[in-house]
Amino acid sequence: MLENHGQTMPPLSAINNGESLSAVKQSEQKFYELIESLPMVAVQGYNKKRQVIYWNEASRRLYGYTREEAQGRLLEDLIIPDFMHKDVIKAHQNWLDKNISIPAEEIELQHKDGHFVPVYSSHVMIKQDSGDCEMFCIDISLQEQKKAREDLRKMASFDDLTQLPNRRLMEVELSARLAEAGRFKRDMAVVFIDLDNFKLINDTLGHHFGDQLLKQVADAMKAEIRDCDLLTRFGGDEFVLLLLDFEGAEGIHELLQRLINALDKGFVLDGDCYQVTASFGVSLFPDDGVTVAELMGNADAAMYQAKGKGKNSICFYTSDINDRLVHYQDITALLRRAIVADSLQLYFQPQMDLNSSDMGSCEALLRCFDDKARPVSPAIFIPVAEKSGLINRIGDWVLDAACKQLRAWQGTALEKTRIDINLSGRQLTNHHLADHILRTLQDYGLDPSQLGLELTENEVIGGDEEQIGQLERLKQAGVHISIDDFGTGYSSLVYLRKLPVCSLKIDRSFLHHAMENDSDMAIMQAMITVGHRLGLKVVVEGVETPEQDKLVRDLGCDLAQGFLYARPMPAEKMPAFLADMNSGD
Repeated sequence: MLENHGQTMPPLSAINNGESLSAVKQSEQKFYELIESLPMVAVQGYNKKRQVIYWNEASRRLYGYTREEAQGRLLEDLIIPDFMHKDVIKAHQNWLDKNISIPAEEIELQHKDGHFVPVYSSHVMIKQDSGDCEMFCIDISLQEQKKAREDLRKMASFDDLTQLPNRRLMEVELSARLAEAGRFKRDMAVVFIDLDNFKLINDTLGHHFGDQLLKQVADAMKAEIRDCDLLTRFGGDEFVLLLLDFEGAEGIHELLQRLINALDKGFVLDGDCYQVTASFGVSLFPDDGVTVAELMGNADAAMYQAKGKGKNSICFYTSDINDRLVHYQDITALLRRAIVADSLQLYFQPQMDLNSSDMGSCEALLRCFDDKARPVSPAIFIPVAEKSGLINRIGDWVLDAACKQLRAWQGTALEKTRIDINLSGRQLTNHHLADHILRTLQDYGLDPSQLGLELTENEVIGGDEEQIGQLERLKQAGVHISIDDFGTGYSSLVYLRKLPVCSLKIDRSFLHHAMENDSDMAIMQAMITVGHRLGLKVVVEGVETPEQDKLVRDLGCDLAQGFLYARPMPAEKMPAFLADMNSGD
């Protein structure tokens, strides 16, 4: 970069120190040849009236004017933006009159077609001692550097896939808008948006199509929001929308309904149309928080509440949601401590063979206790384990504990007992599930027939080919596969015949209703008949009275489970139960 640093070049036309005129001309010629030979350095020469006297080829490339177009024109009429005219004229005059040189700096000058050109500009004056001084501007283009800086800024602040602002920029913008809203007493809303079942797209079509869908979804939502709103990609399939200038909750509902309608039109991937739904959680400033963390956390909590209500639900944050969030966090922490301390427990509930009156197998039921040794209901901690992602670790613990118990029963009256454990849909997505189960059985020296797996029908029927293949492999190895809570989900009997299952467990609700309603009795009878026709054993849950026991026997059920026969019990009570049962007590 060329700077004069307050110095001036010697007057080339002066004949001082005995220089000849031809020597001076020769020196001037070399000077012009030098600056003309700099292909990346734009040099322009001006006289004291700011008229162009020199314009090299690099100036043409940088600013668009040919030498002929520039020659004789005023500096400010060419490349100086209008708002800089007065300052440039003043700086030029100060240099002439007061010898105050123009400092080198990064500025943006104007191209012939009107766009701005970033340059590093420095200046030098020659012939200053004569009455015909000349000023030369040396400009080096910073276009590549500016583009690189802009690219880095975009990489740091914008999502590469959707081109929406990313989480970092959203938090900066939210903080700025909060300050503004607080200063001017304005309302503001934060909306947390999560696409429903997006993982299914990734799992079935692959991440390439998942990315395409996210981009289309982002474009569709962006087209519906107003100029004053800010839509950002928070991460994965989650988006955050910042809203200003809305007319109460009704205005927010109206805007979010537009987003729902835009998503409802569907998106084309590989020639097929896919419907997309989302869950929306809303927090309001200042009612629901005054900081970025508070508003984001509460909008996120409201979104999870919306997810529980079903697709395309909109939920506004309330104090009840906060109470549930605190409870959720407490249960999550409890489960984490229980896993680390190995303080979870398995209880066992026998399944009775209705034909032989023997114990056919037993179901392992997970129990968790709080810090005061009080039991926590599975209806509370199992959903928390699913949502928090702890279910995989807990599932591994249950498998290991069940195998350990089977090993402990070897050589006792319980050695032929099969233990059935519950498997979650999240565990089923593990590509190595079958390997893990069979390896664990082998490590404990157990036959696969000693273990049973129970899955709900939604989890089995909703599984993909790989997941069904894993179940098929386990069944072929001898593991007993059972569909739990049968009748409460898809109930796809046609699909059922294709699944690698050994038995059906009819949900307890059918038994209770069948005692009072002929229609429910007929449905239950039909399920038992279909199960037997498919070669499956049929188990009924929730038998609590002798009348229910008689009914399930009359309907031809194979096995039954319920309080009438035995409540869930710890492993150490199982030998006594078996002994009492065999003694006829």
